[in-house]
Amino acid sequence: MAKAVKSKQLIFSLPNRIGLLAEVAAALAAAKVNIEAVCAYERGYGYFMMVTDNTTKAKKVISGMGAEVLVEDVMILEVPNRVGQLEKVSKQIATAGIDIHFVYGSPGKGKTAVLVLKTGNDKKALKLINK
Repeated sequence: MAKAVKSKQLIFSLPNRIGLLAEVAAALAAAKVNIEAVCAYERGYGYFMMVTDNTTKAKKVISGMGAEVLVEDVMILEVPNRVGQLEKVSKQIATAGIDIHFVYGSPGKGKTAVLVLKTGNDKKALKLINK
């Protein structure tokens, strides 16, 4: 059974260069900020979506690197790490008429996977998933 909670995500971009991800990770580690989930990709710039254990401190660190940092609400879902769980959750959200804007995640420790989602109506989606 899936379990969802509200969280905050940092969104930012920096000019891409070799080692950028390592620089961002090192800056956060030096500030004792743990990265709990990350989506990063390159398209001329390094683009990041990231959940940390301290949004305020992480924003300050990343801003200090020259990035404009946006903070937005997201949902963190813990789902069983087995076949069909993403289908089940996404179908449940779609059936309620809620658009999923993005999802990223990975298997967690043990038998759970962690997903980060942003929907057209996070409040409604949270209630739906947690009922």
